[in-house]
Amino acid sequence: MARRPLPGSLTGGATLARGREFARSAAYTAADVLHPLITVARGLRVLAHGGLRRCARTPRDQRVPGLLLVASLMAIVALVPYGPACAAIALMLAAGWAGRERAAGDTHGEDEENERLQLLYESLVPYFSIPEDPSPLYAHGGDPQEAFLSHAFEDGRLVSLQLRYPAYFTDGEAEARAKVEQLLRIKAGRGREYRFDWDEEANRLTLTVLPALPTDILAQRFVTTPGETVLGFTDADSVQRTLPVVDSEGIRDAPPVVWRTGRRSTEPHLLALGRPSGGTTTLLRSIVLQALSHGDVLLIDGGGTGGYTCFPGREGVLALECSPAGALATLEWASHETERRLMTGNQARQQGRPTPEDIRRPLWIVVDRPTALSHLAASEGRPDPQELLEVPLRHGRAANVTVAVADHLENAGLLSEAVLAHTRARVLLGPATPEQVRTALGAPPHTTPTPDVPPGRGYARLGSGPVHRVQVPATPDPLDEEAAETERQAVLELLPRPAGPLYGAGVEAAPERDASLPYDQDAPYGGAAPPPGADGGFGHQLGGGEPLPAQAT
Repeated sequence: MARRPLPGSLTGGATLARGREFARSAAYTAADVLHPLITVARGLRVLAHGGLRRCARTPRDQRVPGLLLVASLMAIVALVPYGPACAAIALMLAAGWAGRERAAGDTHGEDEENERLQLLYESLVPYFSIPEDPSPLYAHGGDPQEAFLSHAFEDGRLVSLQLRYPAYFTDGEAEARAKVEQLLRIKAGRGREYRFDWDEEANRLTLTVLPALPTDILAQRFVTTPGETVLGFTDADSVQRTLPVVDSEGIRDAPPVVWRTGRRSTEPHLLALGRPSGGTTTLLRSIVLQALSHGDVLLIDGGGTGGYTCFPGREGVLALECSPAGALATLEWASHETERRLMTGNQARQQGRPTPEDIRRPLWIVVDRPTALSHLAASEGRPDPQELLEVPLRHGRAANVTVAVADHLENAGLLSEAVLAHTRARVLLGPATPEQVRTALGAPPHTTPTPDVPPGRGYARLGSGPVHRVQVPATPDPLDEEAAETERQAVLELLPRPAGPLYGAGVEAAPERDASLPYDQDAPYGGAAPPPGADGGFGHQLGGGEPLPAQAT
Protein backbone atom coordinates (compact mmCIF):
# COMPACT_ATOMS: atom_id res chain seq x y z
CA MET A 1 0.00 0.00 0.00
CA ALA A 2 1.49 3.35 -1.08
CA ARG A 3 2.41 5.89 1.58
CA ARG A 4 0.60 9.16 1.32
CA PRO A 5 2.67 12.32 1.67
CA LEU A 6 2.12 14.49 4.70
CA PRO A 7 0.39 17.83 4.29
CA GLY A 8 2.57 20.86 3.59
CA SER A 9 1.45 22.50 6.81
CA LEU A 10 2.99 19.66 8.78
CA THR A 11 6.30 19.52 6.88
CA GLY A 12 6.76 23.26 6.79
CA GLY A 13 8.44 23.14 3.32
CA ALA A 14 7.60 26.70 2.30
CA THR A 15 8.54 28.08 5.71
CA LEU A 16 11.91 26.31 5.69
CA ALA A 17 12.66 27.54 2.20
CA ARG A 18 11.92 31.10 3.17
CA GLY A 19 14.04 30.67 6.31
CA ARG A 20 17.01 29.38 4.37
CA GLU A 21 16.75 32.22 1.87
CA PHE A 22 16.60 34.77 4.70
CA ALA A 23 19.63 33.24 6.45
CA ARG A 24 21.60 33.24 3.19
CA SER A 25 20.81 36.88 2.47
CA ALA A 26 21.62 37.81 6.07
CA ALA A 27 24.98 36.04 5.81
CA TYR A 28 25.82 37.82 2.56
CA THR A 29 24.83 41.15 4.07
CA ALA A 30 26.91 40.51 7.19
CA ALA A 31 29.87 39.45 5.05
CA ASP A 32 29.67 42.67 3.04
CA VAL A 33 29.36 44.75 6.17
CA LEU A 34 32.07 42.93 8.09
CA HIS A 35 34.44 42.45 5.11
CA PRO A 36 36.85 45.21 6.21
CA LEU A 37 36.98 43.74 9.70
CA ILE A 38 37.60 40.27 8.29
CA THR A 39 40.39 41.61 6.07
CA VAL A 40 42.00 43.48 8.97
CA ALA A 41 41.74 40.43 11.23
CA ARG A 42 43.33 38.25 8.55
CA GLY A 43 46.10 40.81 8.11
CA LEU A 44 46.72 41.03 11.85
CA ARG A 45 47.09 37.24 11.93
CA VAL A 46 49.56 37.37 9.05
CA LEU A 47 51.58 40.15 10.70
CA ALA A 48 51.60 38.35 14.03
CA HIS A 49 52.74 35.12 12.42
CA GLY A 50 55.48 36.94 10.55
CA GLY A 51 56.64 38.72 13.69
CA LEU A 52 56.82 35.50 15.66
CA ARG A 53 58.72 33.83 12.82
CA ARG A 54 61.15 36.75 12.64
CA CYS A 55 61.64 36.61 16.41
CA ALA A 56 62.37 32.89 16.21
CA ARG A 57 64.96 33.44 13.49
CA THR A 58 66.74 36.17 15.45
CA PRO A 59 69.77 34.85 17.39
CA ARG A 60 69.31 34.78 21.13
CA ASP A 61 72.05 37.30 21.79
CA GLN A 62 70.18 39.83 19.61
CA ARG A 63 66.69 39.35 21.03
CA VAL A 64 67.12 41.51 24.15
CA PRO A 65 68.51 44.50 22.21
CA GLY A 66 65.67 44.08 19.71
CA LEU A 67 63.04 44.09 22.43
CA LEU A 68 64.59 47.18 23.99
CA LEU A 69 64.51 48.91 20.62
CA VAL A 70 60.85 48.05 20.11
CA ALA A 71 59.96 49.21 23.63
CA SER A 72 61.78 52.51 23.14
CA LEU A 73 59.97 53.10 19.84
CA MET A 74 56.61 52.41 21.50
CA ALA A 75 57.46 54.85 24.31
CA ILE A 76 58.41 57.54 21.80
CA VAL A 77 55.16 57.01 19.87
CA ALA A 78 53.15 57.21 23.07
CA LEU A 79 54.75 60.54 24.01
CA VAL A 80 54.28 62.14 20.60
CA PRO A 81 50.97 64.06 20.20
CA TYR A 82 48.46 61.93 18.33
CA GLY A 83 51.12 59.25 18.25
CA PRO A 84 48.96 56.32 19.41
CA ALA A 85 46.17 57.24 16.99
CA CYS A 86 48.59 57.50 14.06
CA ALA A 87 50.22 54.22 15.07
CA ALA A 88 46.82 52.50 15.23
CA ILE A 89 45.86 53.85 11.81
CA ALA A 90 49.18 52.70 10.34
CA LEU A 91 48.72 49.26 11.89
CA MET A 92 45.20 48.95 10.44
CA LEU A 93 46.43 49.98 6.99
CA ALA A 94 49.30 47.48 7.14
CA ALA A 95 46.91 44.75 8.32
CA GLY A 96 44.46 45.58 5.54
CA TRP A 97 47.22 45.36 2.94
CA ALA A 98 48.57 42.08 4.35
CA GLY A 99 45.08 40.53 4.60
CA ARG A 100 43.84 41.60 1.17
CA GLU A 101 42.37 39.06 -1.21
CA ARG A 102 44.78 38.39 -4.04
CA ALA A 103 44.09 37.54 -7.64
CA ALA A 104 43.87 33.98 -8.79
CA GLY A 105 47.04 34.35 -10.87
CA ASP A 106 49.04 35.62 -7.89
CA THR A 107 47.72 32.78 -5.75
CA HIS A 108 48.68 30.25 -8.38
CA GLY A 109 52.19 31.74 -8.63
CA GLU A 110 52.63 31.71 -4.87
CA ASP A 111 51.40 28.14 -4.66
CA GLU A 112 53.93 27.10 -7.28
CA GLU A 113 56.75 28.92 -5.49
CA ASN A 114 55.78 27.37 -2.16
CA GLU A 115 55.74 23.95 -3.78
CA ARG A 116 59.22 24.43 -5.20
CA LEU A 117 60.49 25.64 -1.83
CA GLN A 118 58.96 22.61 -0.16
CA LEU A 119 60.65 20.27 -2.65
CA LEU A 120 63.98 22.03 -2.11
CA TYR A 121 63.53 21.78 1.65
CA GLU A 122 62.74 18.07 1.46
CA SER A 123 65.81 17.41 -0.70
CA LEU A 124 68.08 19.06 1.92
CA VAL A 125 66.87 16.83 4.76
CA PRO A 126 69.49 14.05 4.22
CA TYR A 127 72.31 16.65 4.30
CA PHE A 128 71.18 18.83 7.23
CA SER A 129 69.71 16.31 9.68
CA ILE A 130 70.87 13.42 11.84
CA PRO A 131 68.81 10.85 13.76
CA GLU A 132 70.24 12.03 17.10
CA ASP A 133 68.79 15.54 16.73
CA PRO A 134 65.70 15.81 19.03
CA SER A 135 64.27 18.85 17.22
CA PRO A 136 65.73 18.87 13.70
CA LEU A 137 65.59 22.02 11.66
CA TYR A 138 65.20 19.91 8.52
CA ALA A 139 62.70 17.05 8.68
CA HIS A 140 60.39 15.37 6.20
CA GLY A 141 57.08 17.19 6.24
CA GLY A 142 58.54 20.17 8.11
CA ASP A 143 57.99 23.86 7.48
CA PRO A 144 60.52 25.43 5.09
CA GLN A 145 59.74 28.87 6.49
CA GLU A 146 61.71 27.97 9.61
CA ALA A 147 64.84 27.12 7.62
CA PHE A 148 64.63 29.52 4.67
CA LEU A 149 65.20 33.09 5.85
CA SER A 150 64.54 34.80 2.52
CA HIS A 151 64.00 33.91 -1.11
CA ALA A 152 63.16 35.55 -4.43
CA PHE A 153 61.75 34.30 -7.73
CA GLU A 154 61.85 35.80 -11.21
CA ASP A 155 59.72 34.37 -13.99
CA GLY A 156 59.01 31.34 -11.85
CA ARG A 157 62.71 30.55 -11.26
CA LEU A 158 64.62 30.90 -8.03
CA VAL A 159 67.17 33.74 -8.15
CA SER A 160 68.20 34.06 -4.49
CA LEU A 161 67.88 32.04 -1.31
CA GLN A 162 69.21 32.41 2.22
CA LEU A 163 68.91 29.41 4.51
CA ARG A 164 69.99 28.30 7.94
CA TYR A 165 71.67 24.99 8.64
CA PRO A 166 72.32 23.16 11.94
CA ALA A 167 75.51 23.72 13.86
CA TYR A 168 76.64 20.12 13.54
CA PHE A 169 76.89 20.34 9.74
CA THR A 170 80.54 20.08 8.69
CA ASP A 171 80.71 23.36 6.79
CA GLY A 172 84.49 23.39 7.14
CA GLU A 173 84.88 20.39 4.84
CA ALA A 174 85.00 21.15 1.14
CA GLU A 175 83.43 17.81 0.20
CA ALA A 176 80.34 18.38 2.37
CA ARG A 177 79.89 21.90 1.05
CA ALA A 178 80.29 20.73 -2.55
CA LYS A 179 77.48 18.21 -2.14
CA VAL A 180 75.07 20.86 -0.86
CA GLU A 181 76.09 23.29 -3.61
CA GLN A 182 75.58 20.65 -6.29
CA LEU A 183 72.12 19.81 -4.95
CA LEU A 184 71.04 23.46 -4.81
CA ARG A 185 72.36 24.07 -8.31
CA ILE A 186 70.36 21.14 -9.68
CA LYS A 187 67.15 22.04 -7.86
CA ALA A 188 67.36 25.76 -8.65
CA GLY A 189 67.87 25.12 -12.37
CA ARG A 190 70.72 24.21 -14.67
CA GLY A 191 72.37 26.45 -17.22
CA ARG A 192 72.93 29.37 -14.83
CA GLU A 193 75.89 30.46 -12.72
CA TYR A 194 75.41 30.52 -8.96
CA ARG A 195 77.46 32.01 -6.16
CA PHE A 196 77.48 30.42 -2.71
CA ASP A 197 78.43 32.51 0.32
CA TRP A 198 78.98 30.45 3.46
CA ASP A 199 78.73 32.28 6.78
CA GLU A 200 80.22 29.74 9.16
CA GLU A 201 79.81 31.98 12.21
CA ALA A 202 76.04 32.35 11.80
CA ASN A 203 75.45 28.97 10.09
CA ARG A 204 73.88 30.55 7.05
CA LEU A 205 74.22 29.91 3.34
CA THR A 206 73.27 32.44 0.67
CA LEU A 207 72.65 31.38 -2.93
CA THR A 208 72.63 34.05 -5.63
CA VAL A 209 72.14 33.75 -9.38
CA LEU A 210 74.86 35.77 -11.11
CA PRO A 211 74.18 37.74 -14.29
CA ALA A 212 76.34 37.12 -17.32
CA LEU A 213 79.47 39.26 -17.59
CA PRO A 214 79.39 41.79 -20.45
CA THR A 215 81.09 40.75 -23.66
CA ASP A 216 80.79 44.08 -25.49
CA ILE A 217 83.90 45.72 -23.96
CA LEU A 218 86.45 46.13 -26.75
CA ALA A 219 90.20 46.61 -26.58
CA GLN A 220 90.96 50.21 -25.61
CA ARG A 221 93.34 52.33 -23.60
CA PHE A 222 92.39 51.77 -19.99
CA VAL A 223 92.98 54.38 -17.31
CA THR A 224 95.83 52.65 -15.49
CA THR A 225 99.29 53.54 -14.23
CA PRO A 226 102.54 52.01 -15.52
CA GLY A 227 102.85 48.50 -14.11
CA GLU A 228 99.10 47.84 -14.11
CA THR A 229 97.54 45.49 -16.65
CA VAL A 230 93.82 44.87 -17.03
CA LEU A 231 93.21 41.15 -17.44
CA GLY A 232 89.46 41.52 -17.79
CA PHE A 233 86.32 42.61 -16.00
CA THR A 234 84.44 40.95 -13.16
CA ASP A 235 81.49 41.43 -10.79
CA ALA A 236 80.96 44.80 -9.12
CA ASP A 237 81.04 43.38 -5.59
CA SER A 238 84.29 41.44 -6.13
CA VAL A 239 86.70 44.39 -6.43
CA GLN A 240 86.85 47.88 -4.95
CA ARG A 241 87.73 49.72 -8.13
CA THR A 242 86.10 50.70 -11.39
CA LEU A 243 87.43 51.98 -14.70
CA PRO A 244 85.67 54.03 -17.36
CA VAL A 245 85.22 51.88 -20.46
CA VAL A 246 83.53 52.34 -23.81
CA ASP A 247 81.07 49.65 -24.83
CA SER A 248 78.21 49.35 -27.31
CA GLU A 249 76.03 51.67 -25.22
CA GLY A 250 78.57 54.40 -24.48
CA ILE A 251 80.86 55.18 -21.55
CA ARG A 252 80.30 53.48 -18.22
CA ASP A 253 82.25 52.28 -15.19
CA ALA A 254 83.25 48.62 -15.05
CA PRO A 255 85.03 46.66 -12.28
CA PRO A 256 88.40 45.37 -13.58
CA VAL A 257 90.76 42.59 -12.56
CA VAL A 258 94.09 44.46 -12.44
CA TRP A 259 97.40 42.60 -12.47
CA ARG A 260 100.29 44.63 -11.05
CA THR A 261 103.82 43.94 -12.28
CA GLY A 262 107.23 45.44 -11.65
CA ARG A 263 109.76 45.42 -8.83
CA ARG A 264 107.19 45.68 -6.05
CA SER A 265 104.79 43.13 -7.44
CA THR A 266 104.06 39.98 -5.48
CA GLU A 267 102.93 38.16 -8.63
CA PRO A 268 105.36 39.30 -11.35
CA HIS A 269 104.59 36.52 -13.86
CA LEU A 270 101.37 35.15 -15.38
CA LEU A 271 100.16 31.74 -16.55
CA ALA A 272 96.97 31.47 -18.61
CA LEU A 273 95.37 28.09 -19.30
CA GLY A 274 92.30 27.23 -21.30
CA ARG A 275 90.58 25.07 -23.83
CA PRO A 276 91.22 25.54 -27.57
CA SER A 277 89.40 28.70 -28.70
CA GLY A 278 88.91 29.59 -25.04
CA GLY A 279 90.55 33.00 -25.33
CA THR A 280 94.12 32.59 -24.05
CA THR A 281 95.60 34.06 -27.25
CA THR A 282 93.11 36.92 -27.00
CA LEU A 283 94.29 37.54 -23.44
CA LEU A 284 97.94 37.64 -24.51
CA ARG A 285 97.11 40.06 -27.34
CA SER A 286 95.37 42.33 -24.85
CA ILE A 287 98.37 42.16 -22.51
CA VAL A 288 100.81 42.94 -25.34
CA LEU A 289 98.80 45.98 -26.43
CA GLN A 290 98.87 47.35 -22.88
CA ALA A 291 102.55 46.47 -22.34
CA LEU A 292 103.68 48.31 -25.48
CA SER A 293 102.55 51.60 -23.95
CA HIS A 294 105.40 51.52 -21.41
CA GLY A 295 107.81 48.72 -22.38
CA ASP A 296 109.32 46.35 -24.92
CA VAL A 297 107.91 42.96 -25.86
CA LEU A 298 109.40 39.67 -27.07
CA LEU A 299 106.77 37.47 -28.74
CA ILE A 300 107.07 33.70 -29.14
CA ASP A 301 104.19 31.96 -30.90
CA GLY A 302 104.69 28.28 -30.21
CA GLY A 303 101.40 27.27 -31.80
CA GLY A 304 102.26 28.98 -35.08
CA THR A 305 98.69 30.16 -35.52
CA GLY A 306 99.70 33.59 -36.79
CA GLY A 307 97.68 35.43 -34.17
CA TYR A 308 100.49 37.93 -33.58
CA THR A 309 101.42 38.88 -37.14
CA CYS A 310 100.14 42.41 -36.60
CA PHE A 311 102.92 43.22 -34.10
CA PRO A 312 106.27 42.81 -36.00
CA GLY A 313 107.68 46.10 -37.22
CA ARG A 314 105.95 48.11 -34.51
CA GLU A 315 107.74 50.26 -31.96
CA GLY A 316 108.56 48.27 -28.84
CA VAL A 317 108.24 44.84 -30.47
CA LEU A 318 111.72 43.33 -30.34
CA ALA A 319 111.00 40.06 -32.15
CA LEU A 320 108.37 37.51 -33.08
CA GLU A 321 109.54 33.89 -33.30
CA CYS A 322 107.60 30.77 -34.24
CA SER A 323 110.29 28.14 -34.88
CA PRO A 324 112.21 26.21 -32.20
CA ALA A 325 115.54 27.62 -33.36
CA GLY A 326 114.33 31.20 -33.29
CA ALA A 327 112.60 30.68 -29.94
CA LEU A 328 115.77 29.23 -28.42
CA ALA A 329 117.87 32.14 -29.68
CA THR A 330 115.33 34.69 -28.47
CA LEU A 331 114.95 33.14 -25.02
CA GLU A 332 118.72 32.82 -24.67
CA TRP A 333 119.05 36.53 -25.39
CA ALA A 334 116.29 37.24 -22.86
CA SER A 335 118.12 35.20 -20.23
CA HIS A 336 121.37 37.11 -20.80
CA GLU A 337 119.47 40.40 -20.87
CA THR A 338 117.96 39.60 -17.47
CA GLU A 339 121.42 38.91 -16.06
CA ARG A 340 122.79 42.09 -17.64
CA ARG A 341 120.03 44.15 -16.06
CA LEU A 342 120.75 42.64 -12.67
CA MET A 343 124.49 43.36 -12.90
CA THR A 344 124.02 46.88 -14.28
CA GLY A 345 121.54 47.79 -11.58
CA ASN A 346 123.78 46.36 -8.87
CA GLN A 347 126.79 48.33 -10.14
CA ALA A 348 124.75 51.54 -10.29
CA ARG A 349 123.58 51.10 -6.71
CA GLN A 350 127.10 50.35 -5.47
CA GLN A 351 128.44 53.47 -7.18
CA GLY A 352 125.56 55.63 -5.94
CA ARG A 353 124.35 56.42 -9.46
CA PRO A 354 120.73 56.36 -10.64
CA THR A 355 119.54 53.27 -12.42
CA PRO A 356 120.16 53.52 -16.18
CA GLU A 357 117.14 54.19 -18.33
CA ASP A 358 117.61 51.07 -20.49
CA ILE A 359 117.05 48.76 -17.52
CA ARG A 360 114.20 50.79 -16.06
CA ARG A 361 112.10 50.23 -19.16
CA PRO A 362 110.02 47.04 -18.65
CA LEU A 363 110.77 44.01 -20.79
CA TRP A 364 107.94 41.58 -21.48
CA ILE A 365 108.45 37.99 -22.60
CA VAL A 366 105.17 36.66 -23.98
CA VAL A 367 105.14 32.94 -24.83
CA ASP A 368 102.13 31.21 -26.38
CA ARG A 369 102.04 27.39 -26.41
CA PRO A 370 105.55 26.64 -25.03
CA THR A 371 104.72 22.91 -24.81
CA ALA A 372 104.34 22.78 -28.59
CA LEU A 373 107.80 24.31 -28.97
CA SER A 374 109.21 21.81 -26.47
CA HIS A 375 107.84 18.94 -28.52
CA LEU A 376 109.26 20.31 -31.78
CA ALA A 377 112.63 21.04 -30.17
CA ALA A 378 112.83 17.50 -28.77
CA SER A 379 112.04 16.02 -32.17
CA GLU A 380 114.86 18.09 -33.70
CA GLY A 381 117.31 17.24 -30.92
CA ARG A 382 117.38 20.75 -29.51
CA PRO A 383 117.16 21.86 -25.85
CA ASP A 384 113.81 22.57 -24.29
CA PRO A 385 112.94 26.29 -24.70
CA GLN A 386 111.21 26.23 -21.34
CA GLU A 387 114.58 25.74 -19.61
CA LEU A 388 115.69 29.17 -20.85
CA LEU A 389 112.73 30.78 -19.10
CA GLU A 390 114.08 29.89 -15.67
CA VAL A 391 116.36 32.93 -15.33
CA PRO A 392 113.71 35.52 -16.36
CA LEU A 393 111.20 33.79 -14.09
CA ARG A 394 113.52 33.66 -11.07
CA HIS A 395 115.04 37.13 -11.35
CA GLY A 396 112.53 38.95 -13.52
CA ARG A 397 111.01 41.03 -10.76
CA ALA A 398 114.36 42.56 -9.73
CA ALA A 399 115.37 43.07 -13.38
CA ASN A 400 111.99 44.56 -14.40
CA VAL A 401 111.29 41.60 -16.68
CA THR A 402 107.80 40.11 -16.85
CA VAL A 403 106.90 36.71 -18.31
CA ALA A 404 103.41 35.83 -19.54
CA VAL A 405 102.80 32.23 -20.64
CA ALA A 406 99.66 30.69 -22.14
CA ASP A 407 98.93 27.08 -23.02
CA HIS A 408 96.13 24.57 -23.36
CA LEU A 409 94.66 23.16 -20.18
CA GLU A 410 95.30 19.56 -21.20
CA ASN A 411 99.02 20.37 -21.64
CA ALA A 412 99.45 21.86 -18.16
CA GLY A 413 101.30 18.74 -17.02
CA LEU A 414 103.96 19.33 -19.71
CA LEU A 415 104.93 22.75 -18.40
CA SER A 416 108.29 22.95 -16.65
CA GLU A 417 108.60 23.23 -12.89
CA ALA A 418 110.03 26.75 -13.20
CA VAL A 419 106.98 27.95 -15.12
CA LEU A 420 104.53 26.40 -12.67
CA ALA A 421 106.43 27.57 -9.58
CA HIS A 422 106.97 31.23 -10.53
CA THR A 423 103.68 32.09 -12.25
CA ARG A 424 101.51 32.95 -9.26
CA ALA A 425 99.09 35.06 -11.26
CA ARG A 426 96.77 32.54 -12.90
CA VAL A 427 93.94 32.75 -15.42
CA LEU A 428 91.72 29.89 -16.59
CA LEU A 429 89.53 30.53 -19.63
CA GLY A 430 86.85 28.44 -21.26
CA PRO A 431 84.57 25.73 -19.85
CA ALA A 432 86.04 23.87 -16.88
CA THR A 433 84.89 21.80 -13.94
CA PRO A 434 85.34 22.96 -10.32
CA GLU A 435 88.12 20.39 -9.91
CA GLN A 436 90.00 21.80 -12.91
CA VAL A 437 89.60 25.33 -11.57
CA ARG A 438 90.98 24.23 -8.21
CA THR A 439 93.96 22.50 -9.85
CA ALA A 440 94.79 25.40 -12.15
CA LEU A 441 94.27 28.29 -9.72
CA GLY A 442 95.01 26.59 -6.42
CA ALA A 443 91.59 27.40 -4.93
CA PRO A 444 88.01 26.44 -5.77
CA PRO A 445 85.69 29.01 -7.36
CA HIS A 446 82.90 30.61 -5.35
CA THR A 447 80.61 30.15 -8.32
CA THR A 448 79.47 27.19 -10.37
CA PRO A 449 81.07 27.02 -13.85
CA THR A 450 78.64 26.62 -16.73
CA PRO A 451 79.27 24.23 -19.64
CA ASP A 452 78.79 26.89 -22.33
CA VAL A 453 80.72 30.16 -22.01
CA PRO A 454 81.73 32.81 -24.55
CA PRO A 455 85.39 33.14 -25.61
CA GLY A 456 87.49 34.96 -23.05
CA ARG A 457 85.26 33.97 -20.14
CA GLY A 458 86.78 32.24 -17.11
CA TYR A 459 88.40 32.78 -13.72
CA ALA A 460 91.43 34.69 -12.47
CA ARG A 461 93.41 34.55 -9.24
CA LEU A 462 96.33 36.77 -8.32
CA GLY A 463 98.64 35.06 -5.89
CA SER A 464 96.81 33.97 -2.77
CA GLY A 465 93.85 36.28 -3.37
CA PRO A 466 90.27 35.27 -4.10
CA VAL A 467 89.09 33.69 -7.31
CA HIS A 468 87.33 36.21 -9.57
CA ARG A 469 85.10 35.71 -12.53
CA VAL A 470 86.66 37.43 -15.52
CA GLN A 471 85.73 38.37 -19.07
CA VAL A 472 88.66 39.32 -21.31
CA PRO A 473 88.13 42.39 -23.53
CA ALA A 474 87.42 41.50 -27.14
CA THR A 475 90.89 41.67 -28.75
CA PRO A 476 90.82 39.66 -32.00
CA ASP A 477 93.55 39.47 -34.59
CA PRO A 478 93.03 42.55 -36.77
CA LEU A 479 94.04 40.50 -39.81
CA ASP A 480 91.30 37.93 -39.15
CA GLU A 481 88.54 38.63 -41.65
CA GLU A 482 86.04 36.56 -39.68
CA ALA A 483 86.20 38.91 -36.66
CA ALA A 484 83.83 41.84 -36.29
CA GLU A 485 84.95 44.99 -38.05
CA THR A 486 84.50 47.17 -34.96
CA GLU A 487 86.67 44.84 -32.86
CA ARG A 488 89.39 44.69 -35.52
CA GLN A 489 89.41 48.45 -35.88
CA ALA A 490 89.72 48.88 -32.12
CA VAL A 491 92.87 46.73 -32.09
CA LEU A 492 94.38 48.56 -35.08
CA GLU A 493 93.95 51.88 -33.33
CA LEU A 494 95.95 50.60 -30.34
CA LEU A 495 98.92 49.28 -32.31
CA PRO A 496 102.08 51.41 -32.00
CA ARG A 497 103.35 53.18 -35.07
CA PRO A 498 105.73 51.32 -37.38
CA ALA A 499 109.39 51.50 -36.39
CA GLY A 500 110.76 51.56 -39.93
CA PRO A 501 112.82 48.42 -40.65
CA LEU A 502 111.85 45.49 -38.51
CA TYR A 503 115.13 45.45 -36.57
CA GLY A 504 115.57 49.17 -36.03
CA ALA A 505 116.54 52.19 -38.06
CA GLY A 506 119.90 52.00 -39.79
CA VAL A 507 120.49 48.36 -38.81
CA GLU A 508 120.15 45.45 -41.16
CA ALA A 509 117.78 42.60 -40.35
CA ALA A 510 119.05 39.61 -38.45
CA PRO A 511 119.94 36.74 -40.75
CA GLU A 512 117.68 33.75 -40.97
CA ARG A 513 119.01 30.78 -39.05
CA ASP A 514 119.63 27.60 -40.97
CA ALA A 515 117.40 25.02 -39.28
CA SER A 516 119.64 22.20 -40.54
CA LEU A 517 122.54 23.40 -38.41
CA PRO A 518 122.79 22.06 -34.84
CA TYR A 519 121.91 24.44 -32.04
CA ASP A 520 124.97 25.48 -30.06
CA GLN A 521 123.86 26.74 -26.66
CA ASP A 522 127.32 28.07 -25.80
CA ALA A 523 127.76 30.01 -29.03
CA PRO A 524 126.43 33.58 -29.27
CA TYR A 525 122.90 33.73 -30.62
CA GLY A 526 122.63 29.94 -30.69
CA GLY A 527 125.35 29.54 -33.32
CA ALA A 528 123.94 32.08 -35.79
CA ALA A 529 126.10 34.98 -36.86
CA PRO A 530 125.22 38.23 -35.09
CA PRO A 531 123.72 40.92 -37.29
CA PRO A 532 125.78 43.88 -38.43
CA GLY A 533 126.24 46.32 -35.59
CA ALA A 534 126.64 43.60 -32.93
CA ASP A 535 123.47 44.69 -31.13
CA GLY A 536 122.51 41.44 -29.57
CA GLY A 537 120.78 39.94 -32.57
CA PHE A 538 117.76 42.24 -32.63
CA GLY A 539 119.15 45.61 -33.63
CA HIS A 540 116.89 47.31 -31.05
CA GLN A 541 118.04 49.72 -28.39
CA LEU A 542 116.27 48.88 -25.15
CA GLY A 543 114.63 51.88 -23.61
CA GLY A 544 116.67 54.27 -25.74
CA GLY A 545 119.93 53.12 -24.14
CA GLU A 546 123.04 51.76 -25.77
CA PRO A 547 122.87 48.61 -27.92
CA LEU A 548 123.72 45.39 -26.16
CA PRO A 549 127.26 44.14 -26.77
CA ALA A 550 127.81 40.97 -28.73
CA GLN A 551 128.93 39.02 -25.66
CA ALA A 552 125.62 39.80 -23.91
CA THR A 553 123.92 37.31 -26.15
